[in-house]
Amino acid sequence: MKQALNLICRLQLWKDTKGQDLIEYALMAGFVAVAAGAIMPGVSDSISTIFSKVGSVMTASAAS
Repeated sequence: MKQALNLICRLQLWKDTKGQDLIEYALMAGFVAVAAGAIMPGVSDSISTIFSKVGSVMTASAAS
């Protein structure tokens, strides 16, 4: 019985799409940032700084 409940929980997690919109918006924002950096070279340094800060915050939060 416990194995059946475990399987049901796994299937429910597999079908969960609550975070899908957030991932799609993040990918779109990344695409726009790369396009803006390609079109306006002066902005590329600012974009690089922002992505570096986001990356370091995500790394710090994953470590804790």
